[in-house]
Amino acid sequence: MDEKLMSILKYLRLRNLLDHWDEYMAMARKKRMSVERLMKLVVEEEYVAKCDNARLLRRQRAHIPEILEIETFPFSRQPKLDRKRIMSLYDGFDYMTKQRNIIWLGKTGCGKTGLATSFLLQALDRGSRGYFITFPELVTELFQALADRSEQKLLKRYASYDCLVIDEVGYIEVEPAQVGQFFTLMQKRHKKKTTLLTSNLGFSEWGSFLHNKQLTAALISRLTEISYVINMKDCQSLRPTLEQ
Repeated sequence: MDEKLMSILKYLRLRNLLDHWDEYMAMARKKRMSVERLMKLVVEEEYVAKCDNARLLRRQRAHIPEILEIETFPFSRQPKLDRKRIMSLYDGFDYMTKQRNIIWLGKTGCGKTGLATSFLLQALDRGSRGYFITFPELVTELFQALADRSEQKLLKRYASYDCLVIDEVGYIEVEPAQVGQFFTLMQKRHKKKTTLLTSNLGFSEWGSFLHNKQLTAALISRLTEISYVINMKDCQSLRPTLEQ
């Protein structure tokens, strides 16, 4: 390949064609491929490569702390978890196509985060923009944004994700302003985007960290209106314990 053609391919960002040029030329000669057949092969493989690169980039930008796929979830260690329902929600994919929320409730370590992550990964792999953030991180960011007047910009950003995981809802108590900000975000996403939440507290306990009965009731009502709720309160912790 001459330098001019190499520069053109780099400019057009045809990375797959650039990397495999010699292979394509050798294949074309060996199989006596027509120009049309060769071009079809090159275009198709370039498309596949670009799609795969875009998928990996969406994963990288999603801020996922640990890659947890649904295929590796230890359902055998959670006999009280309705595996059939979980897989039906996952395979059906209408949590994304119909903008339905999923809320996992259960004790610490029972696999809520792993399941939420696997649902997010599927959305990313199928072309959606997504992000993973813990509830403490989210409310802290929003509260700090008040100081530099970037609150609306931050709310717009988190409202724009096609699929947003908010992990560990209820792990910290929040200030009144943070309750309002969280409610505003959920309102912006309502029936427009998919939100996946995990919490170690049942809905009846959410008032203990939100400290606002009216907003708590309104928030739960808004969330559950279009949500699948997965109750994992009877599931055991999957985390290893130290032997005494």
